[in-house]
Amino acid sequence: MAPRPTDGHVTDRALAAARGDRAALDEFVRATRDDVRGFLVHLAGADEADDLLQETYLRAVRSLPGFTGDGPARAWLLAIARRAAADAVRDAVRRPRTVAVDDWEAVNAPRGRASDEAVLVGALVDRLEPDRRDAFVLTQLLGLAYADAAQVCGCPVGTIRSRVARAREDLVAALEPGRTIASG
Repeated sequence: MAPRPTDGHVTDRALAAARGDRAALDEFVRATRDDVRGFLVHLAGADEADDLLQETYLRAVRSLPGFTGDGPARAWLLAIARRAAADAVRDAVRRPRTVAVDDWEAVNAPRGRASDEAVLVGALVDRLEPDRRDAFVLTQLLGLAYADAAQVCGCPVGTIRSRVARAREDLVAALEPGRTIASG
């Protein structure tokens, strides 16, 4: 597995892409795709993540000429992803739809223990209050610095720190017998 590109490298690629370098744009997308998709899975679910990933990069490419490199490009891109997910939620609320499941037995098939634990952790994270979930996913799962997460969320660094701390408390409390997370 290749090492994760540094924020400086990703930002350099974004700036080169903003100047019209197509190879830099391809490298920028490859360097950020996994983080952006992971964030979108937590925001909107796996079923919506790929569509939102495409929408995020379409918005980013249109916005690249205005990217100045004052902050990390990864944080800039995750802020775009967050807005794309929020827009999708607003659209979904306006136009509810149903989805047919052809093979309900496959959906309910038993999974292995590791998979069940991952599903449990994912479900607990998904039930966190949205601001806490965003801060937790950005810093603890995607590894963003608190300052970068603050930029993505549009709030002070101290707010990110308190949201992460409260998210951890909520997760620990939810693992205690008889407790649940009061979702937001």
